[in-house]
Amino acid sequence: MADARIFEDLKADHNRQRALLKRVGDNPGTDGPRREAFETLRLELQAHAAAEEESLYSTMLADPELREDARHSVSEHKEVDDFLGELLDLEFGSPEWDAKFGEMRHRYEHHIDEEEEDMFPAASERLPAEVEERLAQVFEERKPAELERAEENAPGDERE
Repeated sequence: MADARIFEDLKADHNRQRALLKRVGDNPGTDGPRREAFETLRLELQAHAAAEEESLYSTMLADPELREDARHSVSEHKEVDDFLGELLDLEFGSPEWDAKFGEMRHRYEHHIDEEEEDMFPAASERLPAEVEERLAQVFEERKPAELERAEENAPGDERE
């Protein structure tokens, strides 16, 4: 069931993230709205990754047919988290910051495209509808809590 609520939730997050990536990446400078968009994106990426790992990925890791996809995605989440930490160490809006943001944007857009095109359909084929429903509930419960955690913990902090 490719349109299960868990996948709808994750794709809705991805769409919000794509819009934030565009807003930050396509508008150079150091103005307040760009800075706010980046902070919103940072929080969103941290919370999304944690909630996705606690719901969908943890279930996929238990299935030998889905395990490698989940491991690959967890690794990509770590890579994006590392990028976010590096961005916080650079001067916002500097040429170095913009270049690093461009790298992170490219990697993350590739990651979410891969999830939507390959991983979600594969998981949908293997997971029963009742499991998908439970995963949606877990994700929807964890996401707000993870947003709070992200506000208190910068990327790369002892989140793991």
